Amino acid sequence: MLIQQNVDGSDFFNRSWAEFKVGFGDPSGNYWLGNQLLSRLTANNGYKLRFDLQSRKTSNWYYAEYSTFIVLTDADNYKLQVAGYSGNTGDNAFGSFHHNGMMFSTYDRDNDRWPRNCAVWTGGGFWYYACAACSVNSARSSGYFSWSGLPGGHALQSSRMWLQCK
Repeated sequence: MLIQQNVDGSDFFNRSWAEFKVGFGDPSGNYWLGNQLLSRLTANNGYKLRFDLQSRKTSNWYYAEYSTFIVLTDADNYKLQVAGYSGNTGDNAFGSFHHNGMMFSTYDRDNDRWPRNCAVWTGGGFWYYACAACSVNSARSSGYFSWSGLPGGHALQSSRMWLQCK
């Protein structure tokens, strides 16, 4: 099941808390499933998470999988629990301290640990620490549409996140 798709690194993901809660976009283009549904689907830890990432420099595709992916409720600010990395991205960017255990942040709800609002700084809502090693919802113009450690350079051309049954 598709969770996220960023096909062009635009500022499409610069959205409010309410919009990220219910989801937006179209699965054939830029898309976010919605944090409320993500929380319900992942509550029993029955899914793993997969990222498909296209390098802007080489156009090659890379993947990262996480055997644990849980998004807590709105009352917990959609706090993230992620572990069990495997893949060929060169770095466990999403499972690192930059994201694991973090609450979701948007331009109108700053839950990161940086003095500035990371969602404003990078141009898109996500689970940020200060700000991110994995920035799949960021705007390319911010310079943060990226995955730290990606072979050939961190900049992304496109990204997808998928829920897969365990």
